[in-house]
Amino acid sequence: MCWSATADLWAGLGIGAVGVVSLASVRRPGDAPLAALPLLLGAHQLVEAAVWHAGGTGPATLAWAVIALPLLPLWVPFGVLTAARSRRSVPLAATRSRLLVPSAADRSRLLVPLAVGLATASVLAYRLATRPVSAEIRGHTLGYTADLPYAPLVLAGYLLATVGALLLARDRLLRILGLVTGAGAAVCALLWRTEFVSTWCALAAVASLLLLVWVRRRPRSDPSPTVTRRPLSS
Repeated sequence: MCWSATADLWAGLGIGAVGVVSLASVRRPGDAPLAALPLLLGAHQLVEAAVWHAGGTGPATLAWAVIALPLLPLWVPFGVLTAARSRRSVPLAATRSRLLVPSAADRSRLLVPLAVGLATASVLAYRLATRPVSAEIRGHTLGYTADLPYAPLVLAGYLLATVGALLLARDRLLRILGLVTGAGAAVCALLWRTEFVSTWCALAAVASLLLLVWVRRRPRSDPSPTVTRRPLSS
């Protein structure tokens, strides 16, 4: 969310461009969901530009809510899980190479935020399907209203699924992204609730750039083991 329709439009185009580069830089298939996240965030900003122009009413408001509420708490933990790679070395007989295999412990740990995200997304999707969602222009912010049950519990589940999944990742850059996202979300929420200015698009831009750096620093897919042949001694 940005402070005007124009800001949302340009932020959406910029973040979307980062997403295209990020997705084109993928070396491992499992990295694709997280690499594509900036594309989703960019689309989210473009949808909100339409919300501004519609005065807070219409299908764009529902589209914005679908991305922000049920989709993100599923997308992020799923992406972290598929990107998880453990460099546990397994020596192979008659070879000098080592095979890198995923760690079952790492994957099991990341199933927790994914399960929480699934439960949270289910509740949010049901409420969006059965209750109206509205938006109101308040100065340099858009105020969204949705009828959510047990809001503190749903918020806790949302944060565990998104920020928590990043903090539980083994990859250092993803943990940094989790810290930046958590701290940035707290600041943005404070500014947004006071109806001073909406700065969520700035957080989305920073997160997208960090994801681009993460994708470009990722190694290629685990190499297949190669057999080193030694000459027979005479």
